[in-house]
Amino acid sequence: MEIVLASASTRRKELLEKISLHFTVDPSDYPEAAYFELKPHERAKQVSLEKARAVAARHSNALIIAADTFIVSAGQVMGKPRSPNEAKRMLKALSGRSHVAITGFTILDTTNGKTLSRVVETMVYMRKLSEHEIDSYVSSSEPLDKAGAYAIQGLGSVLIDKIEGDYYNVMGLPLSTFAQALKSFGVHVL
Repeated sequence: MEIVLASASTRRKELLEKISLHFTVDPSDYPEAAYFELKPHERAKQVSLEKARAVAARHSNALIIAADTFIVSAGQVMGKPRSPNEAKRMLKALSGRSHVAITGFTILDTTNGKTLSRVVETMVYMRKLSEHEIDSYVSSSEPLDKAGAYAIQGLGSVLIDKIEGDYYNVMGLPLSTFAQALKSFGVHVL
């Protein structure tokens, strides 16, 4: 059975390669800003499900994998910044505070319609950042396509004091929970 990653995210691609999964990529065009009115966990689950469904329509005999990741700080949901100024605003809001990285993922079997969706959260503690550090980091362009305007696996790693939970969840896919979920579709990573 073909495994299809319904995402253009290079980080999710790298994570699936890390666990030696053989897959193809067929990005979903489902809007990530959908379901904004839902509570964060429900929103993450619903958006990942809709992304999976959008790609499933193009594949038979396949397992579709879709995910959605965003940051929640003080009740505010933060997706990917649309501009350098928005990235600076996000980083200023996160500076010196804790926040939650939430990822919803869905696995959908197109042969029988079996679907499994999960949501994982990781607490992230960002250190207090100076104006200069924020400006420098944003000028690197790294934060411009990352939820919450930082990449924990890149230069953004120097912004983080500590995390509680799954590191890979902050990158975009909680590998341990995901690998366990794959078992119910007959796919064993180990």
